[in-house]
Amino acid sequence: MKSMKLLSPTGHLGFTPLEKGSFYEGIQQYPDLIAADSGSCDIGPYPLGADTHASPEEWQRHDLEVMLVEARRLGVPLIIGSASDTGTNRGVDQYVTLIKEITREHHLPCFTLAAIYSEVSREYLLERLRRGEEIEGLDGRPSLTPEVVECTDRVVALMGVEPIMQALNQGAEVIITGRTSDANIFAAPAIWAGFPKHLAYYMGKVLECASFCAEPFMGKETVIGTLTEQEVFIEPMHPQQRCTPASIASHAMYERMNPFFEHVAGGVLDMRQCIYEQYTDRITRVTGPRFIQDSVYRVKLEGAGKVGERALAIVGIRDPSTISYLDKLLDWSRMKVQERFGEKDFQVFYHVYGRNGVMAELEPQKTITSQELCIVTEVVAPTFERAEEICALASRNLFYARLPEVKGTAGTAALMADEILRGKAGYEWTINHLLPLEDPLELFPITLEQVGV
Repeated sequence: MKSMKLLSPTGHLGFTPLEKGSFYEGIQQYPDLIAADSGSCDIGPYPLGADTHASPEEWQRHDLEVMLVEARRLGVPLIIGSASDTGTNRGVDQYVTLIKEITREHHLPCFTLAAIYSEVSREYLLERLRRGEEIEGLDGRPSLTPEVVECTDRVVALMGVEPIMQALNQGAEVIITGRTSDANIFAAPAIWAGFPKHLAYYMGKVLECASFCAEPFMGKETVIGTLTEQEVFIEPMHPQQRCTPASIASHAMYERMNPFFEHVAGGVLDMRQCIYEQYTDRITRVTGPRFIQDSVYRVKLEGAGKVGERALAIVGIRDPSTISYLDKLLDWSRMKVQERFGEKDFQVFYHVYGRNGVMAELEPQKTITSQELCIVTEVVAPTFERAEEICALASRNLFYARLPEVKGTAGTAALMADEILRGKAGYEWTINHLLPLEDPLELFPITLEQVGV
């Protein structure tokens, strides 16, 4: 192939349904492949730890149906990464079932369906640790210990391009993968087709979130990347969007501690020497990325463990005097909780929207400028009943706080409802580590079957 055209219709399959208009515009370009990522850490640790999906299955089915029908009509591969938000075995099986149902409903001709799994058992990790191996932590985490593994409910490994390429070698036409780096679902088929790694990984990095790489901002719109042996071209399919050097470069730097490096299993994409050119009014051309192979092949592990049950209450603050004494207000609530419950097996959080509810201690604006605040009181405890009781005391004491200069008896807060809301269970990220592998395929079993009529 002298060039390869890859279509990306959504940056997170099913998170909200993809936009069909630009998708079908992209189909008119006759892409060589359709691919979409379905996973993210942005949704927090709960879906992984609880092994559930974050988006309604009907939305996921919507996106799968739109993509599968057109991929089979064109006769091009369809690759879905990190199935059902987290890439657990359950997620892969869920998507395989949906693919089969859609195939039957549309009477699609026979094709080869591959499922690639990526869950890692705790027993496997404990055995590696018993051998004295070090599993290095990321972002300042210490190396993995048996204690951390034991408090983890579920672990996935982020596969590299090799399992996807192996499935293509085995004749797969539709591939559903467990957890993988976003870029790999685009890079794998490009590398398999013979294109340079540095351009393939760069293509994947830019296409991973679909229309986020174009301007003006529009979510869930389709973009197409065209790859040659020397360059990458990125074009949006929505008629009111355009890809510019600024929009492409900014997205290439998106979600990175160091904006110039994209780490994947087996190496790192170096974007420091990238050159961005406005090729047409709506297309940007990119050259210059490099790919640096790692001396040791390692895959990232993600793990989540349950902390407890969650209860929530919503309280509004409108009185200017109370707002001026906000820290004293929160201190009063904490004091009353401690008086009754001590400091044992629970956690209390006050999320103050209007001050720093979004960014917490990272918020640069320290002066409150809102005329009203919303305080979401969150409690995590071993049981919901205990969390509910603590949350009720914490939120109601925002009403009863004894503050300086208060003359009225109406209370210092307005409860949206005298009701404690039940949240989903509380989970935390327990594992964010790098696992060395001798064989890039060893943790990722592949199953193949014939589907269709």
